[in-house]
Amino acid sequence: MNQLENIRFILVGTTHPGNIGAAARAMKTMGFSNLHLVSPKIYPSAEATARASGADDVLAKAVVHNSLDEALVGCEQVYGMSARLRHLPVPVLNPREAVAHIQQTSDDAHIAIVFGREHSGLSNEELDRCHHLINIPANTDYSSLNLAAAVQVLAYELKMTFDPSIEVGRVGEERQAINADDLEHLYIHFEQALTTIGFLDPEKPKNLMRRLRRLFNRSDLDRNELQILHGILRAAEDGKGE
Repeated sequence: MNQLENIRFILVGTTHPGNIGAAARAMKTMGFSNLHLVSPKIYPSAEATARASGADDVLAKAVVHNSLDEALVGCEQVYGMSARLRHLPVPVLNPREAVAHIQQTSDDAHIAIVFGREHSGLSNEELDRCHHLINIPANTDYSSLNLAAAVQVLAYELKMTFDPSIEVGRVGEERQAINADDLEHLYIHFEQALTTIGFLDPEKPKNLMRRLRRLFNRSDLDRNELQILHGILRAAEDGKGE
């Protein structure tokens, strides 16, 4: 994850402080915290903190610069976000292509992704400092993307490339795995219970049990869910479900 820590998200000339907070939140949800601000109109700001919605630590670490040159010190690669494709001799990439390009750099390289002003983007002089432009493919009739949304797109693509793992679990609940014997016991119980309540005719079973096996084999049951099913079957057998 060291390579991700070296990626700077640089916001240039941000007008609305709420967008800074929303961008910080977008970064934190994907595991980033290296935020740099170039001449923000209003910062620090209570509105930025409110919009950060728990990403206060990202705001607290944010570095404020007087110029883009200052924010880019030490960066080997600079990517500029541009909503408008201009006739400039600079390679233009979509976010996925840009991330693939970043992946090829060394782990200790410092990378800058530069986002421009809400209404006017990056100036030509600022674009001159960028080695590549990133353009997010969008609806040609309405391609305006909120600053924080653009940050989210880039952060997501980086996350999916460098660390796409998902933590499977539930809030407040530990999932306990079951094994093949547990499932077999469930199928036996299903057959007994369905026969008892008259739903299954053991002389003419057709494919009912086979279909039930297919259903639960792909459902990824945990032990708690298994016990619930056994409880339902016992209730049906005892007539308590009537």
